[in-house]
Amino acid sequence: MAEPPVLDKIIKNVRVVRPHKDVVELLDIGIKDGKFAQIAPHITPDTGQEIFDAKNLLGFPGVVDAHMHIGIYQPLDKDAVTESKVAAMGGVTTSLNYIRTGQYYLNKGGSYQDFFPEVLALSAGNFFVDYSYHVAPIASQHIDEIPLLFEEHGITSFKIFMFYGGYGLHGLSDQQNLFLMINKEERYDFAHFEFIMRGITRLMAEYPEARDYISLSLHCEIAEILNAYTKIVENDSSLSGLHAYSAARPPHSEGLAISIASYLAHETNCASINLLHLSSRKAMEAALIMQTAFPHINFRREVTVGHLLLDVDTPNGTWAKVNPPIRPRADVEYLWQAVLNHQVDWIVSDHACCSAEQKRNAKDPNNIWLAKSGFGGTEYLLSGVVSEGSKRGMSYNHMAKLLSWNPSRRFGLLTKGDIAVGYDADLVLVDPNESFVVRAVESESQQGYTPFEGMELTGRVKSTFLRGSLVYQNGQVVGSPNGRYLRRGLGG
Repeated sequence: MAEPPVLDKIIKNVRVVRPHKDVVELLDIGIKDGKFAQIAPHITPDTGQEIFDAKNLLGFPGVVDAHMHIGIYQPLDKDAVTESKVAAMGGVTTSLNYIRTGQYYLNKGGSYQDFFPEVLALSAGNFFVDYSYHVAPIASQHIDEIPLLFEEHGITSFKIFMFYGGYGLHGLSDQQNLFLMINKEERYDFAHFEFIMRGITRLMAEYPEARDYISLSLHCEIAEILNAYTKIVENDSSLSGLHAYSAARPPHSEGLAISIASYLAHETNCASINLLHLSSRKAMEAALIMQTAFPHINFRREVTVGHLLLDVDTPNGTWAKVNPPIRPRADVEYLWQAVLNHQVDWIVSDHACCSAEQKRNAKDPNNIWLAKSGFGGTEYLLSGVVSEGSKRGMSYNHMAKLLSWNPSRRFGLLTKGDIAVGYDADLVLVDPNESFVVRAVESESQQGYTPFEGMELTGRVKSTFLRGSLVYQNGQVVGSPNGRYLRRGLGG
């Protein structure tokens, strides 16, 4: 009698890309119970219940998109369905989403003890990829809830939006307490940021075994600088569109915010700091200077695919409004050089689906001041990095490190990030030679447009596997939304 198959699935002829290798090897991959179980040059087909021929395509570890916003402009439960579909289309198998109280998202203030279970309830059964959340302590009471979020929900990563206290999400605003839904006596300011850091330092001290996975992320811009420059630029008729928005939120505002945040981290011994979506040369230089100034702080530096692919002259104008802004081409090339110099730790999408109707004013569609900030793009994250990175000599292994391994380690996703025995069988098959032109109509997103429209990318995602199950194949999302909520930290 023949021996029964020992593997659920064998994916044959994969050019395997691993973050810690210097080469790409042609291998077969065996999967059992949703995990990588065998990786070898040849696995006997008789040992697998199902055979899938990868036809010598590149096999990347599933992408960990560590910066997304699900439910910011659309109802969370509906947004989760469509935007996790586009994540799967782009080879993303883990979606880490920023969430907060206040306007947008659930449009509620109050305690996270009440708020976060609702987030989880709206998420359950609606994600096509695995997911978790980063949480922003907005009100002072939220600092006291940091241990609760960690212990009950496995939240290890938190966020500060440094400009929120005195500047609006889309432009000038003097209604920030209403926007944040906090009492008029409360302030979302540097003192609040300090106390958040002290709260996270206490959490690290209380749970030393999880210390490496607890961190604080910061959106670094200074409200006072943004307010002053926005007033100047709005009165300057020589500037318009993305040029104007970049000038209104100048790069030195990023640099100054990074310097303040870093000193506060030093003062509070908040040892793990993530500097988000660095958009400019000045921001990156400030981040590197702070690393030298405070070597005991474990800094990580993030850039987005939008800031690597777009510049202020993109023909798609207001569609590309985002915070911090899209910058001139010189900044884009400086960011790429930082990537190649291994000074960037991970690349993300900062995906925030904002429908065309919400994004820009119908009566004045080219008015950058009336447009909302943010756009989707998780479906182009891997292809964008493969396409533009390859032109600049970036290795596939380096791409895997920035897109999968590094964010998985930082955020405590210890079964993600590599193609190795025992890891979740998250795999993306990519044709590095297939070119395509980005068209919004081909995306499953609710958005209806993309600032990447018309851009030709080389490196197309052909198949995405989540824990061994095929979720995307040749242009179609398949199966049901079986994404799991990922607890991190203790027992995550």
